[in-house]
Amino acid sequence: MRYRTLGERGPTVSVVGVGGNNFGSRLDEDGTKAVVHAALDAGVTLFDTADMYGGFGERGGSRGDGERLLGAALKGHRDQVVLATKFGMEMDEEAAQHGPRGSRRYVRYAVEASLRRLGTDRIDLYQYHEPDGVTPLEETVATLQELVDEGKIGHIGCSNLPAEQLTDAFVSIQARYHLLDRGVENGLIPACLRSGVGLLPYYPLANGLLSGKYRRGEQPPPGSRLSWRQGWLTDEALDKVEALTAYGAERGLTLLQVAVGGLAALPAVGSVICGAMTPEQVTANAAAADWVPETADLAALDAIVAPGERVV
Repeated sequence: MRYRTLGERGPTVSVVGVGGNNFGSRLDEDGTKAVVHAALDAGVTLFDTADMYGGFGERGGSRGDGERLLGAALKGHRDQVVLATKFGMEMDEEAAQHGPRGSRRYVRYAVEASLRRLGTDRIDLYQYHEPDGVTPLEETVATLQELVDEGKIGHIGCSNLPAEQLTDAFVSIQARYHLLDRGVENGLIPACLRSGVGLLPYYPLANGLLSGKYRRGEQPPPGSRLSWRQGWLTDEALDKVEALTAYGAERGLTLLQVAVGGLAALPAVGSVICGAMTPEQVTANAAAADWVPETADLAALDAIVAPGERVV
């Protein structure tokens, strides 16, 4: 596993991180523990979740279960990892009583609730999940800085924030970014580079389209994300997948290695956050970052999907 600083001022993180959106929704306590421990064995240090994870998916569950299960799985390993979570999306009735989700009152409520669920005394990276559309960003950031000063959080991050609102108050931002959707290169990545902010891509495998499990003319595997999500398995997208697969074959790489290693090499990217359902998946995701493309390799990728291009 390789490691790098997240942005110019953030913590040191593994080049591949684990996303916890399956914890508590598609994975139970045992499944979560198996994935987390496989990630630790692979050298992963960044674990990313959110307060609202766990309250959806085929297992049902409640919002907050994702944090609870991740915290339980990390017992005995807390000091080895960078623990990241998010606040600011819809939670439950109790949370709603604390006002707009970017307000000082709400942020202070949310961080205490996350600390309890995670079973920790600090959050290494606390991220504003999305703007609430009401609270001035300055109020939210000022409150987060208070929490840094108090030692409850280590660093401030954000997610789904417009490029024009990005400032050096944040060490990182999460955004949808993969080799079939390079749209963030049009505005967000230049803003990251100007502000010294690291980018944490989510959906780096395009909901599995870049994992190698989907092929033209075949039905999606039962239970896979694209077995029920519409609009992804287009002819244009499959054309690009086939081109990327051939690109990898020329270099002795799997499509997964191309997707993860290629993305990790692009400007501003700090850690590629990959979800996983099994220990085998998380081990493969972690190993995929071992490939470090050279300049000629990146130019060849640009010829398949141009910088800034959105395919799906």
